[in-house]
Amino acid sequence: MESVWDYPRPPRIEPCPRRVRVVAGGVTVADSERTLRVLETGQAPAIYVPPDDVDASQLRPGAGRPTLCEWKGRAVYFDVGGAPRAAWSYPVPRPAYEALRDHFAFYPQRVEACYLGAERVSSNGGDFYGGWITADVRGPFKGGRGTTHWRPARTAPLGAASR
Repeated sequence: MESVWDYPRPPRIEPCPRRVRVVAGGVTVADSERTLRVLETGQAPAIYVPPDDVDASQLRPGAGRPTLCEWKGRAVYFDVGGAPRAAWSYPVPRPAYEALRDHFAFYPQRVEACYLGAERVSSNGGDFYGGWITADVRGPFKGGRGTTHWRPARTAPLGAASR
């Protein structure tokens, strides 16, 4: 079991050990065993799929402006199977996050379904974070209503085993 409050800041990138699938509009948009997880304090893991494992015919540039992550750089957005801004990518990430270049991350709350292995993931609350919540990840998670600049009350000092 992983607690998102044990994840680092700045975020860490690591290989994802499970097969990833993303379905939108009845079509498998992404299917990969070569994905990366980004782990950041308070957020469910975001999953990044290499471009060769994404059906690019299902993606269109999304409306609206790019956003800026203080760690990863400028993100651009894509509509996926008709779902607006359902994926994002870092075409020119900051040097520490070069491994994410041109990979695609998908919002579970904006597509039909996302899977890690056989498990269908849940999404965090709200529409800003695109974390993938599974049975082996526990929160509370940032992103829902009222969680701006929020962190849960702690019963033990930072770094202590019990939270």
